[in-house]
Amino acid sequence: MRLERRAHRPLVLVLLAPVIAIVTALAISGVLIAIAGAPVLEAYRLIITGAFGTRLGFTETLTRATPLMLTGLAAAVAFRARVWNIGAEGQFYLGAIAVAAVAATVFSGWPPYLLIPSSLMVGAIAGMVTLLVPLGLRLRFGVDEVVTSLLINFVVVLFVSMMIEGPLKDPLAFGWPQSIPVGADAMLPKLIDRTRLHIGLLIAIVVAVLVYFLQSRTVFGMQSRAAGLSPTAATFAGVPLAKTLIKVACLSGGLAGLAGAIEVTGVKGYVTTDLSPGYGYSGIIVAMLANLHPIGVIAAALFTAAMFVGADSMGRALGIPSYIADVTVSLSLLTMLVSIFFTQYRIRR
Repeated sequence: MRLERRAHRPLVLVLLAPVIAIVTALAISGVLIAIAGAPVLEAYRLIITGAFGTRLGFTETLTRATPLMLTGLAAAVAFRARVWNIGAEGQFYLGAIAVAAVAATVFSGWPPYLLIPSSLMVGAIAGMVTLLVPLGLRLRFGVDEVVTSLLINFVVVLFVSMMIEGPLKDPLAFGWPQSIPVGADAMLPKLIDRTRLHIGLLIAIVVAVLVYFLQSRTVFGMQSRAAGLSPTAATFAGVPLAKTLIKVACLSGGLAGLAGAIEVTGVKGYVTTDLSPGYGYSGIIVAMLANLHPIGVIAAALFTAAMFVGADSMGRALGIPSYIADVTVSLSLLTMLVSIFFTQYRIRR
């Protein structure tokens, strides 16, 4: 037997790949649930009920999905152009701390219709700068951005920790390490009263649609795809490779920074070092489950958020670890990689 690359990828296989990956991951996770001594079907029923069966669960799922959509888009945009952005977590945190710094100081007293978009813009710019550093090292010195963007995550988290313990520390937090609050005028309006769901969800969906049209209907989208398919051929065809990659980095880093800004202004109101439960890293899984498609990112983010929210409910009800959600999401990434492989290659005898 040998592997043969397909001349083109059948649309049916492309559409079925994430479905097969998720079903396979759920089947493997079911074995782990059974080993833990819980009924598998009841566990999955509780996950679905916990994520969508109540008003609280449904709104919490959508709230958790919002930053995942943006970090998933950040990874999808970068990966399509072969910019290996593993630093969305750091971009998320720098976007968050930038908003906390300006909303309560520089922009203090501004009306909400100016304060909110200006704060979100600052968060996006902070994310851009964070990714431009490893990309600059790659373009100038040939340094692998996988390593540099990953290591910058730890540098940024330490920087954020220093800021919330120092110049941005909230004096009214009784010693608890958190930043000064952004203020009520900077908070995003709620979509549903007495819940944490905010209009950041709508912003994330609109951004996903805009990214789709940007990638599929513009010259920049064509250039970024060409850069990802073959940098040498793209350069030969006249694509300004370095300029295109810089634009990709600005868009990708900006999306991750925007995710941090929205999380602060939509949910918390201040920054702590546990603001993100790994949104930047989970965004990579979301992007891969979506096969790097901007609209698919919305569905993949909802699935990932539902697993995290529903697994908490399932764990409490059945007395098994809620970390099964992390296992399922991780398995989904692995099975998705295998599925993508077989959409590109076929087995010949």
